[in-house]
Amino acid sequence: MEKGKLDPRLKLIQQADMKDKVVLLRVDHNVVKKGIIKDPYRIDATIGTLYAIAAAGGKPILMSHVGRPKDKKTGSITCREDQSVLPIVHYLEQKLPVKIHAQEFPIDEGKGIQHIDESIKPSLAALRKGYVDMIYLPNSRWFAGEQSKGPEKDGLSNELASIADLFINDAFGSWGVAASTYDIATRLPSFAGHLLQKEISNLYRVLEPQRPFVGVVAGAKYDTKIGPLKALYEKVDYLILGGLMYNTYLSARYGVSIKGVSEEDRALAMNLVEMDKRGGKILEMPMLVASESVEERAAGGRRVVEIAQLKDGLDLPYVVDIHEKSFEDPKISKVMASARTVFTNAVMGLMPLFFEGSEAIYRLICKNREATKLFAGGDTLQELRNLCPGIYMAGLDDPKTYYFTGGGSVLAAIEQGSPYNMKPFEILLKKENA
Repeated sequence: MEKGKLDPRLKLIQQADMKDKVVLLRVDHNVVKKGIIKDPYRIDATIGTLYAIAAAGGKPILMSHVGRPKDKKTGSITCREDQSVLPIVHYLEQKLPVKIHAQEFPIDEGKGIQHIDESIKPSLAALRKGYVDMIYLPNSRWFAGEQSKGPEKDGLSNELASIADLFINDAFGSWGVAASTYDIATRLPSFAGHLLQKEISNLYRVLEPQRPFVGVVAGAKYDTKIGPLKALYEKVDYLILGGLMYNTYLSARYGVSIKGVSEEDRALAMNLVEMDKRGGKILEMPMLVASESVEERAAGGRRVVEIAQLKDGLDLPYVVDIHEKSFEDPKISKVMASARTVFTNAVMGLMPLFFEGSEAIYRLICKNREATKLFAGGDTLQELRNLCPGIYMAGLDDPKTYYFTGGGSVLAAIEQGSPYNMKPFEILLKKENA
């Protein structure tokens, strides 16, 4: 397959007959935090697909997840107003000349929405007759069957299939197996939306990078990123870490105790330490920022810690950021200046109080005008936009810059070697002999 070309087996929205048909469109509009849209980029990125459906005479029903309303330990689902899709509906109505019906269903406390009930029928009739232009279903993770297994999942998948004629997946950021991303595609004629096509076609820039290739990754958890991190390590020429992920690595590497780093994660990170003893790819930041508190930026509570000071048995408070002067270090600057591909899925510090490290590395990356610069993930794009608005806006029109809507999806594609090994995208491939 040529670079940047889609797998010819991928079923595309361009091939779908949508005239007068109800189209269930799965999007990744997971941009609402505490009831407010922080960055609408992921909504704006799907507008091309919405126009395509309208131009072909389709009647769209939208569905997205917002946040994590399900408690993994107890299985309880809490349907809070600040995780509603209503801000997204209001944004789209302001952005586009459309009338959107925000559908509601009964909610069982602790159990979420059990069924798509009969109340959807008048809404569907209004959609088909053109009284409304779109329907937006509630947060997909409010439905009991979305992330469950067995009868609940089958029930939701069947109910979703009963209200639509075909399915379009435009949710690149939602690569996990769920009723609204995977199971529904086994029940309806299903196609890839324009955004999903664009995201998949740009993945070759990460999977087959121009070298030197620098990866910049940060995260709030270590245990969930072990597989992708190892795969990225194998692929890059240099790796820069940040956030709790970097704290965990440093704790394991130097035998220091860092507040917030568990012994379990520290033990897991020893594997990466051993890998780097052989590979020598991790660029260590010379200066860190430590704080006694993560709730406030109190005078005297913030101090600089140098890597040279780290030694076995040392106890550190919270390491909350990479010091901005680290990115002035000649070795770091030289590596970034010589890079030809930079992949960034990282907020370096604990936001919003500790932002200097993130701003410094974004500016350093974008000083390199020759490199292909790939940014991924909602938090990364949000902070790039907040901290470096001019750079962010310039990147939207720069062919050497690309903003992926899903950071975890890119890491999963790196780990699995292809986007088509991820179930929601694999199911959109034409079956052989079909």
